Amino acid sequence: MSNSHSNEISEFCLEGRFLDFVIKDGFKLKGLLLATSEGECYVKLAKHLRVAFDWRLPPGTWLQVMGDKKYDRKTGEVKLKAQQVMAAQRDANRENFPASSCPRLPASSSTDVKAKPAKATILVCQKSDCVKRGADGLCQALQGALRDRGLADQVTIKATGCMKNCKAGPNLVMPDKTRYSRIQATQVPALMEKHFADSSVNQKQENVRKVAMPISSTATI
Repeated sequence: MSNSHSNEISEFCLEGRFLDFVIKDGFKLKGLLLATSEGECYVKLAKHLRVAFDWRLPPGTWLQVMGDKKYDRKTGEVKLKAQQVMAAQRDANRENFPASSCPRLPASSSTDVKAKPAKATILVCQKSDCVKRGADGLCQALQGALRDRGLADQVTIKATGCMKNCKAGPNLVMPDKTRYSRIQATQVPALMEKHFADSSVNQKQENVRKVAMPISSTATI
């Protein structure tokens, strides 16, 4: 039997409290984790939502999510893909979510989702111009450097939408708000040395001298 016969596709609309972002490969936005009366609910974001989603969304925000629901008749698995996400007002009807509409996040993925508030964040633009100029390689190099310094549990990398400096990409913002442009993977060791030389994120964030690099010129580390 083909997939078209084993899968049943319909539309869904649900509401819940935003818990956290679901991240792929350490820095790419994949979906949202919501809290409903049935427990935690994972919703994958359509591509057009992933590239433009606001990373500043506060946990606890009530959201209304609409999109496509795929039900696999063979396995009973339900997958949700959001096509539209908007803020919602809480009301008494908000607790009546059918269990079939809320697929649980696989246990193997939950460690990627649980955010630690104390984590510092490096923002890296992932729009097309920056990606063409090496943003993917930059993210991988940053991840490797953080692991080598034992900082992977203290610093997280998040992809963002356009930083409005496309021709000078890749663009990134360090935890102390210092902004860099034209940063390549080969410059990451020097970048780590400058910002995390003492391997203590909290102390470095308090003591680092906050001087933003001119975004219109090549960054010098």
